[in-house]
Amino acid sequence: MSEEKNGKLEEQQQQQWPELKLPELLYTDTIRKLHEVIESDWDYLRRSACQMAAGRALWKHVIHDPLAELLAGETCLRSFHEKIRKDQCNDAKEVSGVMLAVRTLWFDAKIEAAIESFGGGEAQVVLLGAGMDARAYRLPCLKETAVFEVDFPEVLQMKTTTVQAATASKNNVRMTAKSLKRVAADITDNNWLQKLQTSGFVPEKNTVWVLEGLLYYLSHSHAMEVLKIIAENCTVTQTVLLADFMNKPSTTLSSTMYHFHSDWPDHLLPSLGFSDVNLSQIGDPDAHFGLLHDPLNLFNKLRSLPRSLQTLPDDGTPCCRLYLVQASGSPIKPQEETM
Repeated sequence: MSEEKNGKLEEQQQQQWPELKLPELLYTDTIRKLHEVIESDWDYLRRSACQMAAGRALWKHVIHDPLAELLAGETCLRSFHEKIRKDQCNDAKEVSGVMLAVRTLWFDAKIEAAIESFGGGEAQVVLLGAGMDARAYRLPCLKETAVFEVDFPEVLQMKTTTVQAATASKNNVRMTAKSLKRVAADITDNNWLQKLQTSGFVPEKNTVWVLEGLLYYLSHSHAMEVLKIIAENCTVTQTVLLADFMNKPSTTLSSTMYHFHSDWPDHLLPSLGFSDVNLSQIGDPDAHFGLLHDPLNLFNKLRSLPRSLQTLPDDGTPCCRLYLVQASGSPIKPQEETM
């Protein structure tokens, strides 16, 4: 590569991902001590929520999340930023975090569309395994919607303290949802739905269930139980499920971390009672957002291959796919039952 071309590439990289400048609030005693506890006491599953926040923070040219940097913490931000800079220096076809960015934008768009599909009236959004999700503070479409965040108590406590610190010191951080309830619960326990209802969740209200980055961390039995509980809600009110599924080869990325998988979630969900199931892969027209230009990008390559294929024909590596799935359901009306 010529020096002139290399210089232009470096200039483009600097424009998109400049040197990391962290907010001063990140170094206050409150926020600093929180992240010290996270790094010393939390397991990988809980810490992964901060890593996802780091991805949203560093892809801020497409994702506006005013809380992402504080929720991520310095260690996650610096680690993620270093991966991105290395990818750009190596002219990688998939820059670190691009899948996370596309996934985030897909869920954002589908949440907005689902709320609009209800045709007005009160609605609820339930974020299962909410982690460091800050949609209640950044999505205008939630202005008439009650939001419920369900996660481990220590995760929600850290999040609450961070948000309180941010809203006390930054004018641009405010809640955009009509209301927000944080529900401390482990969804592998059988009482999480009861805790959700105790917190104000109303089964009869139209509901969007958001399972982003969740199902594959669960055992098969726990994941299926969660899906069945949500499917049962379809018999009570209009329901939209938004979830991402790993296929079986994807679980080989970490046999200790990833468990539940489904190669055909668009077949699985109807068997549980969902209808109108739509499946997308990263790079599809509704899961692209102008971020995957290179036709040789891995995600574009996978889209061109049959979903039944388990390994790539050229090198035999696993076809690790992430499916973005929207499903819906509504109560059967009396006249429909008699038809």
